[in-house]
Amino acid sequence: MQPLDYIIIVVFFLLLIGIGIYSYFKVSSSADFFTAGGKLPWWLSGISHHVSGYSGAVFVAYASIAYTHGFVMYVWWALTIAIAMIGTIFFIAPRWARLRSKTGIQSPTEYLGTRYNLPTQQLMAWSGVIVKLFDVGAKWAAVGILLNAFMGVPIVTGIILSGVVTLFYVTLGGLWADVLNDFVSFIIQVASGLVMFIIVLVRLGDGPVGVLTMWDRLPAEHSNWFNSPYTVSFAIAFLVINFFSYSGGTWNLATRFISSPSGKDAKKAAILSAVLYLIWPLILFYPMFAAPIFFPNLENPETSYSLMAMEFLPSGLLGLLVASLFSTTLSMTSSDANTISSVITRDILPVIMKKVKFYDKKQMLLLARVTTFSFILLTIIIAFNAKSFGGVIGLIISWFAALLGPISIPMILGLLPAFKHSGSIAAILSIVGGLFTFVVIKIVGGMGVALELAGPLMMSLALYIGYACIVRKKVPEKVEQLLQDIDVD
Repeated sequence: MQPLDYIIIVVFFLLLIGIGIYSYFKVSSSADFFTAGGKLPWWLSGISHHVSGYSGAVFVAYASIAYTHGFVMYVWWALTIAIAMIGTIFFIAPRWARLRSKTGIQSPTEYLGTRYNLPTQQLMAWSGVIVKLFDVGAKWAAVGILLNAFMGVPIVTGIILSGVVTLFYVTLGGLWADVLNDFVSFIIQVASGLVMFIIVLVRLGDGPVGVLTMWDRLPAEHSNWFNSPYTVSFAIAFLVINFFSYSGGTWNLATRFISSPSGKDAKKAAILSAVLYLIWPLILFYPMFAAPIFFPNLENPETSYSLMAMEFLPSGLLGLLVASLFSTTLSMTSSDANTISSVITRDILPVIMKKVKFYDKKQMLLLARVTTFSFILLTIIIAFNAKSFGGVIGLIISWFAALLGPISIPMILGLLPAFKHSGSIAAILSIVGGLFTFVVIKIVGGMGVALELAGPLMMSLALYIGYACIVRKKVPEKVEQLLQDIDVD
């Protein structure tokens, strides 16, 4: 890192602070803070949805898998997201926007009280908040590793630095600050990613055809679409998980659709995000795939991308790349914090503290900022203890992905009329059964990564659909009305 690199990083931090201050003046209520008042343009929503799927973990944990296993990294991650988004585009995204316009929701779990009942809503809200603590903690740990690799900053210091910056701007500006940072992150990521792609292609020395000939210089299995333990069954499991996640089971992604002006706008946002997932990771991951050629036999593959960047990027561009890694991670974590805050503020606290229901606009906005601040603080503490949960890869793949299904199945399928007979008991059985399956698999061990991922999800799905088929209760009128209201703009 040269002085110019540090200057670029400082300018980036100042830009984030500026975004926070600018967004502060666009926020006058909790609806503005959590959903941008339902005025988020489709193109900004689509870019934000896409960028919110990245974090420093992509350049640490996923870079490690690209280094050790090759092209399969794109297949089971980006390609499965793009395919899964087809269902999101046609069935789910428009319904989230209609929920806000028809019922006035500000959080993804707010509608669950009507769709199921209060106990079910509380179970899902609490479970989701706890899972997200681990997920965001993993992302702070990843950015700490990146800062350590690039700048020699101790991992704990890197976590604190990135956390404090996020605390500032997202607490001030809410969703507006978050999506504007996403847009800036996307521009920086594309610029630095294209430069890195071109430089690596030049260094390989085969011209444009190096995109194809590179694979001849790597182990044969690196060009395979599937490479154990990332098998076909693993990819299918991730495909199903990604449908529920990117449809809104990952709550910050639901917020992008909820904040859209209409179902039509939400649908366009989902299309844009899906196309970006299909194309952009092929360019972004190319240097990660090529890394074994330049740095064979690395003891710690998690450092592969940072080593490539420091080796090839000139002064200034390295700073731009580090800024892009920062921005993607900070946008993702701030996005999570904003959404979790909406769930705590709108769905959990009013049940615990009855007086919250009677707060005026100013008090609700203050409460939103306090809960956002508190959530980020807790995730930073978890990041300090990431090794206790299996490291960055363990937290993201084993914990978050496996726990996502049981929580998101009742939320996403609950939007669809086809599953209207699955009521509160089906939802609770689905959540408890999925979480119990996760615990059993963890205790038994040795069942393989695919089963570890798919087991909880398949159990939840079977219980959610199976109970409704066996015990076919009459659908409450309020549920029929809700599903009818969100079926069309």
